[in-house]
Amino acid sequence: MRFQNKVILISGASSGIGKALALAFIAEGANVALCARDLQKLTQAFASVDHNKILLHQADVSVYEECERFVQSAQTRWGRIDGVINNAGVSMRALFEDLDLSVLHNLMNINFWGTVHLTKAALPHIMKSKGIITGVSSIAGYRGLPARTGYSASKFAMQGFLEALRTELLHTGVHVMWVSPGFTASNIRNTALSADGTAQKETPLKEEKLMSAEACAALIVAAMAGRKRTLVMTRQGKLAVWLNKLIPSFVDKQVYNLFLKEPDSPLRKYESVI
Repeated sequence: MRFQNKVILISGASSGIGKALALAFIAEGANVALCARDLQKLTQAFASVDHNKILLHQADVSVYEECERFVQSAQTRWGRIDGVINNAGVSMRALFEDLDLSVLHNLMNINFWGTVHLTKAALPHIMKSKGIITGVSSIAGYRGLPARTGYSASKFAMQGFLEALRTELLHTGVHVMWVSPGFTASNIRNTALSADGTAQKETPLKEEKLMSAEACAALIVAAMAGRKRTLVMTRQGKLAVWLNKLIPSFVDKQVYNLFLKEPDSPLRKYESVI
């Protein structure tokens, strides 16, 4: 097993990709420390798992001191930390024109600052083990998406931070990487924030047709085992990244038209003035 007796920290682990990652690493022989803002939900998600292999901790990654306590609890339990996966995240769907700026601040606090906080807290231990720092990003970190300004900004910021950190740590033995799932079946769209900051509570996508969280987790585990620089998972995602570098104005139009077709797309507001 590729991660036998390694200690992996995962944020945002109560559902979706985070939960799938935890189960995948346990199957690989790892011990996993998991955090989420809702401890009850986290506990329920792992009620049937051998608790000798897991540590459950309540933490809001937007608060640095809570990340420090989470890291320390794992260090105290197992005496080492070999990997940290910055998975906690929140999305949004609203036009910037209509957006309460508190929503954008919230996304940056969780998606970007959460990554910074947990990475900073874990870094001394990761340097000691020559371990892996991973960010779960998005195609939105390569290509800005309409009605997702805050989400795209937070993922661009995450990737810039991780790339700079990877370069800083180039000769330390620490590996830094990020992975970019395409559309994956998860709870993130149901909890995506609307213009006023309330949860969307519904998804505009056909979740049953998307990549499963388990398939996504398997790809991430393999990428970490191979110490990949980055991982863009889907054909659509790889094409979007490539074309956006070559013919960005064409991609602007294609992305606009794609998101215009969403059920109740916020972009329809502008159709009457075009």
